[in-house]
Amino acid sequence: MTIYTNSEAETEAAGARFAETLPAGAVVALYGDLGAGKTAFVRGMARGLGIDARVSSPTFTIVNEYLGERELYHFDMYRLGSSDELFDIGWEDYLSRGGICALEWSENVADAFEGNEITVSISKSSDSGRIIEIGEGKL
Repeated sequence: MTIYTNSEAETEAAGARFAETLPAGAVVALYGDLGAGKTAFVRGMARGLGIDARVSSPTFTIVNEYLGERELYHFDMYRLGSSDELFDIGWEDYLSRGGICALEWSENVADAFEGNEITVSISKSSDSGRIIEIGEGKL
């Protein structure tokens, strides 16, 4: 599925609609260059999951946990050198909790996925426009 957005607000709205359909325990692997809109999409996901919290990129903390009607675990893999580091912070524990796991910079930990993740690739089409491609499995 391909979604076109023309503003950050539209990217967030796309994330909200997307999240409403996610089953418990879903893993969302996000791909896109710096500034592509990955965090905006996850902000929308949080809203779609019924979470009322300020969502920001967990670049330095690696993971932010958001609790609401459903749980969201927002990972930023930018600073990780390998999937071993993801497992060191308890990746398997997060998977077993049944919340939604959204991972930015998923390419840095691609070998941690089992092939059942949902991929979201975001690219810029203009200064404010985005192309969001949603699929399944590894890119």
